[in-house]
Amino acid sequence: QVQVAESGGRLVHPGGSLRLSCAASGFDSDYYAFGWFRQAPGKGREGVGCTSVGVGKGFSWYPDSAEGRFAISRDKDKNTVYLQIDNLKPEDTGVYYCAAAQAGYGCYRSRTTPSDYDTWGQGTQVTVSS
Repeated sequence: QVQVAESGGRLVHPGGSLRLSCAASGFDSDYYAFGWFRQAPGKGREGVGCTSVGVGKGFSWYPDSAEGRFAISRDKDKNTVYLQIDNLKPEDTGVYYCAAAQAGYGCYRSRTTPSDYDTWGQGTQVTVSS
């Protein structure tokens, strides 16, 4: 069964850092694009970054609002994708989701498209508060 599961969310003070994990099972994550999304209380789901795969070398995309504070990485041996968030702000509070899409879909050089992702996790709560 193809699944992804997020973990690592917790309460963090402003200015702190956090690494969220997205463990893939039932498929080789090295051949899929991954996106990270978050949903703040009372707001819609927004993309905070994605990583693609492709011939030669993949790429990562982040929205301008990420301000260089978000970074996605992969661990092939653990079949896991990570989202590192630095200098956390209260507005980063929300439920963070990872999602997987087939290679060539979901993650593009100028955006990420949620409807392209067909495998979603249950989310992990991140709360940034003093």
